[in-house]
Amino acid sequence: MSETPLPVDRYLDREISWLEFNDRVLDLARDRARVPLIERAKFLAIFSSNLDEFFMVRIAGLKRRIAAGVAVPTVTGKMPGELHAELLQEVARLVSEQSRVFQEEIRPELAAEGIEILRWDQLTAAEKDRMRALFAERIFPVLTPLAVDPSHPFPYISGLSINLAVLLKNPQTGARQFARVKVPPVLSRLVKLAEGRFLPLEEIISRHLGQLFTGMQVLSHTTFRVTRNEDIEVEEDDAENLLFALEKELLRRKVGRPPVRLEVEEDIDEHMLHMLMSELDVSESEVFRLAAPLDLTGLFSLADSQREDLKFPNFLPITHPDLAEVESASPADMFKALKLRDVLVQHPYDSFATSVQRFIEQAAADPAVLAIKQTLYRTSGDSPIVDALIEAAQAGKQVLAVVEIKARFDEQNNIAWARKLEKAGVHVVYGMLGLKTHCKLALVVREEADGLRRYCHIGTGNYNPKTARQYEDMGLLTSNPVITDDVARLFNHLSGMTQETNYRRLLVAPHGIRTGLIEYIHEEIANQRAGRPAGVRIKVNSLVDEALTDALYRASQAGVPVDIWVRGICTIRPGVPGLSDNIRVRSILGRFLEHSRVFWFAGGGRPIVGIGSADMMHRNLDRRVEAIVGISNPAHVAQVEELFDMAFAPDTVHWELIDSRWTAHTTNPDGEPLTDLQETLIQRTAARRASR
Repeated sequence: MSETPLPVDRYLDREISWLEFNDRVLDLARDRARVPLIERAKFLAIFSSNLDEFFMVRIAGLKRRIAAGVAVPTVTGKMPGELHAELLQEVARLVSEQSRVFQEEIRPELAAEGIEILRWDQLTAAEKDRMRALFAERIFPVLTPLAVDPSHPFPYISGLSINLAVLLKNPQTGARQFARVKVPPVLSRLVKLAEGRFLPLEEIISRHLGQLFTGMQVLSHTTFRVTRNEDIEVEEDDAENLLFALEKELLRRKVGRPPVRLEVEEDIDEHMLHMLMSELDVSESEVFRLAAPLDLTGLFSLADSQREDLKFPNFLPITHPDLAEVESASPADMFKALKLRDVLVQHPYDSFATSVQRFIEQAAADPAVLAIKQTLYRTSGDSPIVDALIEAAQAGKQVLAVVEIKARFDEQNNIAWARKLEKAGVHVVYGMLGLKTHCKLALVVREEADGLRRYCHIGTGNYNPKTARQYEDMGLLTSNPVITDDVARLFNHLSGMTQETNYRRLLVAPHGIRTGLIEYIHEEIANQRAGRPAGVRIKVNSLVDEALTDALYRASQAGVPVDIWVRGICTIRPGVPGLSDNIRVRSILGRFLEHSRVFWFAGGGRPIVGIGSADMMHRNLDRRVEAIVGISNPAHVAQVEELFDMAFAPDTVHWELIDSRWTAHTTNPDGEPLTDLQETLIQRTAARRASR
């Protein structure tokens, strides 16, 4: 019997869905009840940073398709040009609201607390004198004013830089001339005058333009900012060496990327605006007029303020209980602990430093360890993980690092680490042609009394100690021989010429994750029809894949309860009668970025649980090497189930999607605040610390 066709309008637009996610970030900036003031300012900065990337990648991709005449409609039936126009309109609405929140709420509230972002005319005489001295000593020497005239063409404006557009007049001839001054990114954007008093760097420069253009009359000036296409394109099949091909493309990124957005001050001179639009080749719809200061990512610097009363309370992760048992005056013996049991960690509540980082560092220092293999997608600039791998190689161990040099916006950083690792004797592999290596894996081979034993870590987040304090992620540390054998064979696939596709406890993309998850969903449909316990629970950053979405629709139609916990993009339409009555979609945002990918299936009463690196997107399932590992320990299964129970409890703060509309739920019908999931987990961590 054939299935009833699903409606053609069953998907939401992924780009609109992403903008709705960024609107939820803006909700946090508006949330006086739950979010401290400086943190609200930080969420404005996060909103800006997110939007920058959206333009550099998503809008840039659309614009490239339009220019190339690729008139392929999206899955929602929109043509690229139509979608581009719709997105720009929605962005205009969002940035207008962001500007309002900053100017009417955050800025006045900061000022009331003694934290002021000032204009030049608000400075005291003494402060002006100090800024004049600062300009002469620290700012003037690094400025490069560029005039535009017949002998000086319009300069290249680097992406995301803050610039001053200056209109000059020659007092001798009366001729007018345009000039551009780049605000140096090597200097702090917000100059600290005193505790709580800040002045944007461009304010100082604009007050001293006469010193840059001596003999000329400054008629007007304004700030502007250009966003360019920053998406990397590397034709790998034609490249003999992927590393050199990428380095060449990075050079192109610096000098040849077309603009996709122009931000200007709202009171910009119209003649100056038209000149910028003409020279940069941007349309009216790509121009965004905003109140100064432009680029609110500068608000990140407020985090350095000493006003702890205006921030989230300090939080210190603790050692996972299963590792603390073998921890004494000296660090826990990771190998001894992992012989006893698997350890499921959840960062940042469980310390990354005393679990995953310690695992790699002990392996590097242990004479019994023969080999270490690890994937590196993103890591910090002063990475102890990389240092440990170098130490291990220098000690004579076999060390393999699979470095993904195509990790977006981290390409240059990863190339530098790859070079450093190679010089230390580490075997470096730059991923696979046509695929990004996104899985989070570490494997250790150790000589023990009863022979070789392998240990591994499989995670949902990067090996980055800094983001591990800000991102919520999970990881499994284990010496389970079935899992470690799977991981060993996957590393051989990454570094060698194997075509491995069969694993016992792993689902691996691009061959096995989509098909594996759909198979599990179909089994839940069968369980539901047979009267056995059935259900699907998925936690991801993004849900876009049409095949998986359709499988979830079919599960809902069969009566299977489906819970989707998504941070960002979600193209499924929950709560549509006859299509998705049994699908619930929630989003949870807070002080930590929810980043783990977790999968739970009722399994007819024997739950099937997995964690991994893959989001439900085409790029993850078709163009990346991803891994999901099955979790079998009953305590770990219960931990995952409890996490979902908490997330979908009616008294938990959340955003809910019904059909195509997101709604925030922060208070109950009586106006009382709901429970913050992350705060609850923080309190549990504090209680564990106090009980030791």
